[in-house]
Amino acid sequence: MPDRFWEQPIESGPQPTSGSRFDIIVVGGGPGGSAAASYAALAGHRVLLLDRAVWPRDKTCGDAVGGKSLSHVEELGVRERLEASPHFSITGVLFSSPRGDEIQVLRPDGMLSGYVLPRLQFDHIMFQRACELVLEVGGAVMQGFSVREVLFDNSANGPDPGPGVGDLRRVTGVAGDTGNRTKPLVFSAPLIIGAGGVRCPVATAIVQETYDGRMVDRGKLHYSAAFRQYWRNVRGATADSGPIEFHYIDGVLPGYFWIFPVGGGVCNVGFGIALRDLELHNRKLRGLQEFIINEVPRFRDRFAQAELVEGSSRGWQLPLGSPRPGEQFQPRRAFASGAMLVGDAASLVDPFTGEGIGNALLSAKLAVAHFDREVHVRGFPPEAGAEYQQALWDKLGYELRNSYKIQRLTRRRWLLNWFIGKARRKAELRRVLTESLMSREAQAQLTSPFFLLRQLLF
Repeated sequence: MPDRFWEQPIESGPQPTSGSRFDIIVVGGGPGGSAAASYAALAGHRVLLLDRAVWPRDKTCGDAVGGKSLSHVEELGVRERLEASPHFSITGVLFSSPRGDEIQVLRPDGMLSGYVLPRLQFDHIMFQRACELVLEVGGAVMQGFSVREVLFDNSANGPDPGPGVGDLRRVTGVAGDTGNRTKPLVFSAPLIIGAGGVRCPVATAIVQETYDGRMVDRGKLHYSAAFRQYWRNVRGATADSGPIEFHYIDGVLPGYFWIFPVGGGVCNVGFGIALRDLELHNRKLRGLQEFIINEVPRFRDRFAQAELVEGSSRGWQLPLGSPRPGEQFQPRRAFASGAMLVGDAASLVDPFTGEGIGNALLSAKLAVAHFDREVHVRGFPPEAGAEYQQALWDKLGYELRNSYKIQRLTRRRWLLNWFIGKARRKAELRRVLTESLMSREAQAQLTSPFFLLRQLLF
């Protein structure tokens, strides 16, 4: 691969003419959208992949590609490219308490837990691979394309398949442009996959416009805010492999500070907090991070000789996959007649760690698996969308519920101090923490009141 390939343009082939019809249209070229387009092309579908950006482009993120992603990057043929790119190999996680106690949770036998690399690199790898696969089977890719309208056919689609499942509005295509709004381009397909992130136009059309839902709902409970910077030469974080770090710090709770090395002596440094909890502070996100780096002694010392990468300060919002009590479809509706949502557009970010790439790749694979080109030639039916969403929650619901419980527990200073302090001294608790990186059962133990009470008393 050429040096700094991620700074080079990506050739996306000839542009389709307005009115073209495809098997699947994917809106959004990030990891979820690129994976959906790639899985669809591998299944032989003719795909139109649309993204409003033109590569190379950056994306604000924590940059972690967790262990859940490893099988997908292998299946999609990008693992070798990823490992040939500068990156940090994750071998575990370091946690610290408000009191300053630290514990490292390592994968058994030094197994790889994932990677950290800038989204500028990872997204370039994923999008370039998607372009190759899509073009090989006669599809098309458009960069710099803004979706201005999601198109509907308002005629009836037959019997209603059940309460909340179907409706009379079927998504049939999209209209948009590449900068010239006087000449809209229109494309259609039996299935539209929305993968455009937190402000995906397909998600807005489904969640907000069709079903009168709220994108930021329930008092901001299910969204978090995050702030990221890149720093060089942070003491203790200049290697190319090791643990990533989560820190819980007096003065900024609830919320956590992270240090994720990306390789080459550079770190992704950030702060994340639920939107509802941000209102408890008298500082904005940048101010909270500056407080940690400049005023908390253990971090002030680590950053004393570090250098901020100019222009790298960015803030953004994350749609969390925490369960919504009373909702029929969890975590929120991710389908309609003619459409499915994946990744951040489906609100699948882990409530505890903030990691979303693994869930985006998984949802992309599941969405494509629920589409049958011959059966669904006249339109993707809502009952198939409901089956997709149920399969998605069957796969992710257990860990997202547990992750949400852990997120709520970390809001308590005394519990964080006790738990991390106890884990330093108690082998059983360290074992459960280690196994929780891979095991659902261990994750459940961490959120069990009986387990926590036993650890407290004995």
